[in-house]
Amino acid sequence: MGDRATVFIAAVSLGAAMVVGHAAPGAGARPPIRGIVDIQARQPSIGEAFSGTGIVVTRRGEVLTNNHVIRGAESIRVVDPGTGRAYPADVVGYDLSADVAVLQLRRASGLRTITLGNSATVRVGDRVTGYGNAGGRGGMPAPAPGMVTGLGWAVTAFADDDAGAEHLTGMIKTDAPLEPGDSGGPLLDAAGRVVGIDTVGASGLGSRTLAGGYAIPINRVRAIARQIEARRESATVHIGSTAFLGLRFQAGADLTGLSPGLTIVSVAHRSPAAAAGLRAGDVLTAIGDVLLADPSTFERELVRLKPGVRVTIGWTDLAGRPQTRSVVLTAGPPL
Repeated sequence: MGDRATVFIAAVSLGAAMVVGHAAPGAGARPPIRGIVDIQARQPSIGEAFSGTGIVVTRRGEVLTNNHVIRGAESIRVVDPGTGRAYPADVVGYDLSADVAVLQLRRASGLRTITLGNSATVRVGDRVTGYGNAGGRGGMPAPAPGMVTGLGWAVTAFADDDAGAEHLTGMIKTDAPLEPGDSGGPLLDAAGRVVGIDTVGASGLGSRTLAGGYAIPINRVRAIARQIEARRESATVHIGSTAFLGLRFQAGADLTGLSPGLTIVSVAHRSPAAAAGLRAGDVLTAIGDVLLADPSTFERELVRLKPGVRVTIGWTDLAGRPQTRSVVLTAGPPL
């Protein structure tokens, strides 16, 4: 089983002048391990599996994590390393733009929860500790102590799949030696309270990040979680099952180089795309009235749509002929 990394290619400080921190004495946080869980996201249809971390915020099994940890998952299994118990999990909702997801564990009760802090009080120089499923190895969460080195950072990131770039803002920067697999885990202050959700900046799978990593401030995560819990959708927040067309692709031009679109790498068996006659090598050009220039545009449209909706898709086939078909979207994995 691999661990899903997010590879950061650019980071710019957007914060105001940095304030000298109020770091507590000692080597960092000394939290209880409770409330931190391992997440195993599987895609059996393409033979892939990924590992990450989550935090438990209710005794009935509500878990917060990064969206990129569970993106594309056909099944999600969550393990409480403190008890060894494993739970299947459902996706309640997610925010693509903020990289936040809310899971609900099935048949869970009496779980140990983690203590959430206030990210508005974080200062440069504060001692922090990241905890998570480092390297996707499972077992008890591994600590990564360090300090806050920046606030208000904007980060452009590429994941280790074909999902395109993420543009995250307002991030906490830390020199804590986070690893792939730590994504979705807590960044804890010196009192053991969660001040951020780790979103790992890595140079590659399995490698430790020399420059540390970035975390989403917990106040923002809590606000998004409340929106998801209230079932309030928006342009970026999706609730419930995700619409599915059944394509994997890379951004680019068609074979003649004359029109934009998404070059199809594979078509899922018995999917709406397969029923419409799309094949590997075709170039998807439109969904509904939206012209496609990159994977993010396609994802935003699927977030807006729902399973069961009928939509017209356009593509250019291998012979260079434009094609259109009306399809009914089915339910699929989160984006």
